Amino acid sequence: MKKPRIAFVNTPAMRRKREIKDRLANLTIGLGGVGVIGAIALIFFYLVFEVWPLFSGADLEKNAPVTTQVAALYLDADEYNESGIRLLADGEVQILDVKTGKIESRSALPLPSGVHIASIQRGPILSGLVGIGLSNGQLLVAKPKYDISYGANNKRIINSSLAYPYGEAPLTVDRNGAPLSVFYVRGSEDDLRVLAFAEGKVQRLHFSTAGESSSALSLSFGDESVSEDASGFSEIERDELPYRGNAAQQIIIGQDGNWAYVFHDSNRVSVFNVRNQPIYTQEVTLTAPNAEVTSATALQGNVSLMVGDSQGDVSQWFMVRDSSTGVDHFSLKKIRSIKVGNSAITALFPEERRKGILIGDASGSVSYYYTTSNRLILQESAGETPIRTLAMSARSSGLLVQSDNAYSFWHMNIEHPDISMQSTWKPVWYESYEAPTYTWQSSSGTTDFESKLSLMPLTFGTIKAAFYAMLLGAPLAIFGAMYSAVFMAPKLRRKVKPTIELMEALPTVILGFLAGLWLAPTIEDNLPGIFSLLILTPITIVVVGALWSRMPLEKRAFADGWAPIILIVPLLLTGYLSFVFSQPIENMFFGGDVRSWLENSTGLNFDQRNSLIVGLAMGFAVIPNIYAIAEDALFAVPKHLTNGSLALGATQWQTLMRVVLPTASPGIFSAVMIGLGRAVGETMIVLMATGNTAIMDWNIFEGMRTLSANVAVEMGEAEVGSTHFRVLFLSALVLFVLTFILNTIAEVVRTRLRKKYGSL
Repeated sequence: MKKPRIAFVNTPAMRRKREIKDRLANLTIGLGGVGVIGAIALIFFYLVFEVWPLFSGADLEKNAPVTTQVAALYLDADEYNESGIRLLADGEVQILDVKTGKIESRSALPLPSGVHIASIQRGPILSGLVGIGLSNGQLLVAKPKYDISYGANNKRIINSSLAYPYGEAPLTVDRNGAPLSVFYVRGSEDDLRVLAFAEGKVQRLHFSTAGESSSALSLSFGDESVSEDASGFSEIERDELPYRGNAAQQIIIGQDGNWAYVFHDSNRVSVFNVRNQPIYTQEVTLTAPNAEVTSATALQGNVSLMVGDSQGDVSQWFMVRDSSTGVDHFSLKKIRSIKVGNSAITALFPEERRKGILIGDASGSVSYYYTTSNRLILQESAGETPIRTLAMSARSSGLLVQSDNAYSFWHMNIEHPDISMQSTWKPVWYESYEAPTYTWQSSSGTTDFESKLSLMPLTFGTIKAAFYAMLLGAPLAIFGAMYSAVFMAPKLRRKVKPTIELMEALPTVILGFLAGLWLAPTIEDNLPGIFSLLILTPITIVVVGALWSRMPLEKRAFADGWAPIILIVPLLLTGYLSFVFSQPIENMFFGGDVRSWLENSTGLNFDQRNSLIVGLAMGFAVIPNIYAIAEDALFAVPKHLTNGSLALGATQWQTLMRVVLPTASPGIFSAVMIGLGRAVGETMIVLMATGNTAIMDWNIFEGMRTLSANVAVEMGEAEVGSTHFRVLFLSALVLFVLTFILNTIAEVVRTRLRKKYGSL
C-alpha cells in the first residue's frame, strides 16, 4: 500500500510567519553582534578612562602675591596648607597663613647678642632639620613643629612653632669665630653630625648628648678637646677631610652619611667617602666651561644630587657602582638633565615623598621636574624678580614661593608625575643602579623608594611565555590534527578527537597547581632525563614508524589507520628509561649537579619554576584549542578535491601537502592565532608555574612575569586611584591592544587565504 503524499501548502499566512521568524532571528543575531562589539568598546574606553590621568599635567591655582619688604631665607608649611613658618634674614620668625600670607605671630631666633644669620641650609628633606649658620661661627639647628588639635565642631587647629631639637644654645663649629656659611646638618633625636667649611678646611663634627659623651670619646679622631654646650649637647668628635680645593661654596651629605660632596671653584665638586675614615675619591666638573653652579640640593633619599647652573640647566647626579674589574668602584656620574630656561637657577627644593623637585630661576619662573620620568610637568611665572626660596607641603599639594619682593602660595595637584612614555617603555637609570634598565618594582619597605614601573619586562614576559607555549603546543596540535583528519581510522578518530577536546575543560588553576608543585620539582630533579625524553621521543616515533612501514602487510596487527596504537608502549618505555638513566647521565657528564654545570659552564641561571615549566604546562593547555579548530578545518576539505588528487595518482601525503593543507590553511591559521591569544592572556598557569620575576631574559631556565599575572597578583594590594593602581590598568590596556592586534592580523591573513583558496 502506497503511503499518501503530503502536500505542503505555502499560504500567505505561513509566509508571513516565516518572514517574521527570519526577521526576529536576524535581529537577534545582529543585536548580539552589536552587543559584543559594544561591550568590547566599553571595556576599551573604561581602560582608557582609568589610564588617562597617568599622562595628564598639573592642576595649578595661584593665589595673589603678597608684597614683602624683606625676602625670606626659609619657608615651610604644614601638610594641610593652613599654617606656615617664614624665617627672615634679620632672625625674625613669622607664623603665617600660607594661603593669604597674613602674619599671625612674630618671634625672634634665640641668637646671641650682636650675632646675625650668615647662612641657612636644610638637612635631609624627610628629617625637617634646618641649620642656621651664625656670624660668630656657631650653629643653631631648628625644626618646624605643627601641633594639631580639634576644637568646637571638630575644627582643626594648628599651632605652629620653630622648635630647637638640639637646644636653643648654638653649637660651636668654627672655633676662630668666622661666619659659618658653608655646612650641612643631619641627625637623630640625640645625635647631630655636621660637615662644615670652617677654619679654612672641611671638617666633620659629631655632637651628642652629654650623657653619651664619655662613652663616645673613644671614637674621637685626634686629640680634640671635648666642649659641652649649655644645651646638653657636646662635641665628641672632630676630624678633617682631605679637601684639595679652594674656598668651598656648598656641602651636602648623601646616602645615610656615606658620601660627602663639597662644591667649589664655581663648577666643581669633590667627593669623599666618609663612612669611616674620610677618603678622597674624585673631583668632577659639573657644568660646561662657560657656566657655573648656582644652586644644588639632595633629592629625597639623599642619593641623588640636583645641580642648577647659570645657563638654566638642571642635572641629576649620583654615585654609580662599577664592578667590571672585579673590584667595586664608585664614581659620581651625570644621569640626566633638562633645560628649564635661559636664566640662572636660583632655588631648588626637593619633594618630600617623591623624586620630584621644584626649580626657581632668575627670571621669576617656577618649574616642577620629575626625575624618574624625565618630565618637566609645570612651568609658571611668579613675577619678574628672581626666586629666592621655595617650599612644598608634605602632601605635595601646596607650593610656597618667595621672590625678591613678593610671597605667594600656589595650590598644586600632580597625581602621577612618575609616569611617562619613557619611564614605561624605555630603559631608565634608577638611583644606585649601574646602568639604565627595564625594571618593575611597585613597592618597597623604605620611604626613599623610587617607583620602577616599566611595562617592558611584563610585555616581554607575556611574549616569552606565549612563545614557549606555542613552540611546544602548536606543532603537536597541528600534526595531530593532520593525522587524525587524513590518516586515522574513522572509528579511532571518533574516540581520539573528543578526548583531546575534553582536555580543554581542565581548569587552568589545576594545571598551574600541578605544574608548580609537581612538575617543577620533578624536572629539577631529573633535568637530564627530561631533555633525553625531548630528544628520544621523536627518534622513537621515527624508528617505530620506519619499522612498521617495512613490516609485511600480513604480519601487521592493525590496519594503517590504527597504527598510532603501536606507539603507546615504545613511548612509555622511552619515558621510563629516560628517567631511570637521568641520574647516571648527570653523574657521568655534569659532575653530579647539572644546575651548577649550567651556571658555571654556560652562564645560564636555573630557577625551579621557569619558562620550560610554563612551556610544558601552557602548551598542554593550548593544544585542545588549536587541535579542535585545525582538525575541523582539515576534515572539512571537500572530498572531491582529495578524491580527484588520489585518482590522478597522488599519494595521501602528497594530497595532504598540496591539496588539503592549502585549502584548510585559513582555518589552521585561525587555530594557531586563537591558541596564541589564549597563551598571551593566560593567567593562572603563569602565576603558579613561574617565579613571577619581572626580568628580561630568553633563558628557558629563567622565569618571567606576564601582564595578566601581574594584574592578578598586585591589583588586590593597589590603592584605588594611586599610580600603581592606574599602571595596572595600563597593563590591562596593553594586553587588550596586543590581543586586538593579533586578532586583527589573524583576520586579515585568514581573509586573504580564503580568497586565494576559496575557489577550490
